Amino acid sequence: MEIVLKNTKSEYLEIFSLLDLDNIHETFKRFSSIKEPFEAKIFAVSESISSHQLAKLKTDLNKINVCSLRIYSNNRNTVLSGKSLKIDSVFIKEQEIKKKLLSLNSKKKDDILHKGTVRSGERISSNGNLCIIGDVNPGAIVSAKKNIYVWGKLLGIAFAGKSGNKNASIASLYLNPLQLRIADVIAIGPKEKPKNYYPEIAVIDKQTIIIKPHLIENKN
Repeated sequence: MEIVLKNTKSEYLEIFSLLDLDNIHETFKRFSSIKEPFEAKIFAVSESISSHQLAKLKTDLNKINVCSLRIYSNNRNTVLSGKSLKIDSVFIKEQEIKKKLLSLNSKKKDDILHKGTVRSGERISSNGNLCIIGDVNPGAIVSAKKNIYVWGKLLGIAFAGKSGNKNASIASLYLNPLQLRIADVIAIGPKEKPKNYYPEIAVIDKQTIIIKPHLIENKN
């Protein structure tokens, strides 16, 4: 089963496979702090999903503020289970399901540019680099498989190199986060606020996250 979550405000798209319906709570736990509504679509190819399983899935989706839910399946039992729970359920052929998934995957960008403040409770994640033109407020979470660049204040939580890349970095004009994480290395933000507004960058050095001035090389 493939589940697609779309953040209706920032149009961020996340697609993931759900193999174990008995442990769905842990799967969605990381979305629970996000206040913005989600649109959720379930794609079940040749899978017979009971109304009991769907009811549990629906309960967990409701906990992360899902405003709309739709099921696409080529299995009639799954569609009937969905309809019994008043979930918008559509019976379509297997090839049509695969076409829809392929179309959604093509919209999923690796690098993300976000313009505007990331407010408390919001979460932005990138499969490549993440560049934010604006502030990241306390209570906000930003993450990327590669690097994070914040053209503003970084006051929330930032997680770079989430695929295990220890060469990833986190840069900001004003670096005063609640927490930084690069790959598997975690650091709590400094107690003292930065005295000046100048670019700083966080990198891993000897298994420790260090913060240093972000110097831009002049190649001329």
